[in-house]
Amino acid sequence: MPPLSLLIKPASSLCNLRCRYCFYHSIAEKRMTESYGIMSYNTLEKMVEKALAFADSNCILAFQGGEPTLAGLDFYKKLIEFENKYNVKNLPVNNSIQTNGVMIDEDWAEFLAENNFLVGLSLDGPPDIHDAGRVDHMEKGTFNKVMNTVKLFSKYKVEYNILCVVNSYVARHVKKIYNFFKKNDFRFLQFIPCLDPLGEEPGRYEYSLSTERFAYFLKNLFDEWYKDFMGDNYFSIRYFDNLVGMIMGYLPEVCGMMGICNCQFVIEADGGVYPCDFYVLDEWYMGNIVDSGFEELRFSENARKFVEVSKHQSPECKSCRWFTICRGGCRRSREPFMDGKPVLNYYCQAYKEFFEYSMERLENAARKAAAMRRA
Repeated sequence: MPPLSLLIKPASSLCNLRCRYCFYHSIAEKRMTESYGIMSYNTLEKMVEKALAFADSNCILAFQGGEPTLAGLDFYKKLIEFENKYNVKNLPVNNSIQTNGVMIDEDWAEFLAENNFLVGLSLDGPPDIHDAGRVDHMEKGTFNKVMNTVKLFSKYKVEYNILCVVNSYVARHVKKIYNFFKKNDFRFLQFIPCLDPLGEEPGRYEYSLSTERFAYFLKNLFDEWYKDFMGDNYFSIRYFDNLVGMIMGYLPEVCGMMGICNCQFVIEADGGVYPCDFYVLDEWYMGNIVDSGFEELRFSENARKFVEVSKHQSPECKSCRWFTICRGGCRRSREPFMDGKPVLNYYCQAYKEFFEYSMERLENAARKAAAMRRA
């Protein structure tokens, strides 16, 4: 059994921000129940008990939202209490949380540091860029609050990385954003393409990330990263790190780069379990963690169907020279389906341009990384 990894939504779709491009808000609106509120301690305890009984190497608990800090600090104190109670096999347990950072104070920062949480902090760049998309319910930007959280994380030595959502506006300012992250010595970065609402033809919104913009973003970001990497000034960009690893012969650790979906365990606040963060929908409900075990959920009909449909690749994709490194990309970017099957990735042309532009240098980076491992 591989490490058990759970993605947990303790505050469901509830959020204290109203980011203009939020994909989960559009997902929640498509369900019979838009929000399942805050996870109860009983559900939390059952989940932790079953997870630690099922896992046999290590256990990864990742908390997302909505905004997971809305569950309250006491919720996470209970989490640690339950982990200590039920970890009779003494498994390594890795806790992480993805947050907009707005609610983090001294107590939060101290707790996260003491309990070795890895924190993903959402930040889209300098104030003019971040505040264009990441606003609260009063339409006010949140940059200053996030940077205050950065100070607290530095003070308490919280381990964190930066997550930046690449929307149309962000993509236009890639060098400015990268230099801002460098100036602040943010060494671990994730850039996530913005998603349009599920089931709609992409490209209809002001924030929508076009193929052309995404290609521009990838190429310019790569130029900056490569220059630093080859100059021994390493900044981790998750996508590029995975590409370099694949060239070296390793499997990617990002599910959207595998070429086929895995059935994740995404657990909503009411205990409902779903196969993927992008598909927390009634039609993909697999069962409830309070009533069902992980083995039962893993082999449920919806889990099987979710994986099976992702195996389809168009002939154009399979014959592409970049297929072994691209593998068709994330299923979510191959929506809306046609005849029940995923279509060609919306960003196909962007990836083709990027690989044509960068592959020789990616291979150089892989050779350097391999030499560094041997040293």
